[in-house]
Amino acid sequence: MIQTPYLLFLGDAPDQLAAKVAQGIKDWRPSNAVGQFRLPACRADMGLQDMSLEQGLQAGAKTLVIGVANRGGTISVEWKAVLVEALRLGYDLAAGLHNLLRDENELQAAAKVNGGTLHDVRVPTIAYPIANGIKRSGKRVLAIGTDCSCGKMYTAMSMDSEMTARGMKSDFRATGQTGILITGKGVPLDAVIADFMAGAVEYLTPDNDPDHWDHIEGQGSLFHVSYSGVTMALIHGGQPDALVLCHEPTRKHMRGLPHFSLPSLAILRDTALPLAQVANPAAKVIGISVNTKALDQAEARILLQQIEDRMDLPTTDPFRFGSGKLVDALTNL
Repeated sequence: MIQTPYLLFLGDAPDQLAAKVAQGIKDWRPSNAVGQFRLPACRADMGLQDMSLEQGLQAGAKTLVIGVANRGGTISVEWKAVLVEALRLGYDLAAGLHNLLRDENELQAAAKVNGGTLHDVRVPTIAYPIANGIKRSGKRVLAIGTDCSCGKMYTAMSMDSEMTARGMKSDFRATGQTGILITGKGVPLDAVIADFMAGAVEYLTPDNDPDHWDHIEGQGSLFHVSYSGVTMALIHGGQPDALVLCHEPTRKHMRGLPHFSLPSLAILRDTALPLAQVANPAAKVIGISVNTKALDQAEARILLQQIEDRMDLPTTDPFRFGSGKLVDALTNL
């Protein structure tokens, strides 16, 4: 188990979105975050108290969590110096990077000398099966996006929270580093060998009660040439009964790919639904989730109504305005 609370390490994140792991922890498990540690070049801010490593310990932090999801998931030389010092002071370390903490000799040595533990959450721990496509009992909903990092996890967690509050049977199924660090369990899907990704999603969302909903954390985007494969594994392995379209309306291009524009919500709907119906012919698109963080409240409400009218689907920002519309749509299936 990863010891809590955390000091969130934002490193030299170039923008707020690059620190999405820290943002997710701060938004969904605020009691686990005592503060943030930033390098001078960092341009992200969680709104938490800036602390030194020593101050974090004084505030009760047990684990330094790398809250950055950088392209390629690498540990820089500048980061490594901080991580070694944290271990020397008595922290454990936790990360969801592709560059594993355990593969860094300096970190291994510092952990051994100082009695620290290295937690790599992006490491599969199960021998997942190859997907078989057999229909499972229970119900599943998958959030899919016009781009990466556009609100898929927040949508799933918001809907799960709303269903739980209503006394409905519901589980959030984490498939990425942020979801795993928030909930403490899940499948690090993009670290699973490609042939077994869809099978890992089947494993994660097994047979359940007929009225139970699994809210599957979405990853990547069918339209993102870097990460579309993981999205396909979720669509086929998840066998979703329902799809929620997710969108960030202020983006000018795909995340990290300035030469690729975003698809429209209509194109996402018309592309994703036939693919979902390969594994589950009864799959439907039931609603739209829009990340309106960059808009003021009045602008956000106008945009949501415009999208709802145009797409003829319940539309909300579930983190900002609640996910009731989306949950209502599920219960009407």
